[in-house]
Amino acid sequence: MYPEHLVAPMKADLTSVGFEQLISAQEVDNVIANSKGTLLVVVNSVCGCAAGNLRPGVKLSIQSDKKPAQLTTVFAGVDGEAVAQARKYFLPYPPSSPSVALFKDGELVHFLERHHIEGGTAAMIAENLQEAYNEFC
Repeated sequence: MYPEHLVAPMKADLTSVGFEQLISAQEVDNVIANSKGTLLVVVNSVCGCAAGNLRPGVKLSIQSDKKPAQLTTVFAGVDGEAVAQARKYFLPYPPSSPSVALFKDGELVHFLERHHIEGGTAAMIAENLQEAYNEFC
């Protein structure tokens, strides 16, 4: 587990633009199981691809007319209980940090795994997510 003071700026990178930080399994269950409409869940992490690609790409993706109604995030390596619970909703995809899941009415409809993130650019991630928003939001 990473010290909270180390990851605080990385968490704030998303929470400062409207993402709700989920830190417990109960919070994850309450949000995902009860979601109506569209919900984005970002598995944030300390890795370089999260800093250089994921967070900038996700922030860019929500700067459009069509976007998820609810924005949430969990942090791998810090909020272990929340991440483990979120990953149950991501099945059949294997655990991946970072990653991004789009839900519609509680059903997983789009998922970006680490290998999609680390090999791409922020613009590519944003474009991929915006295409999903256009289809599902």
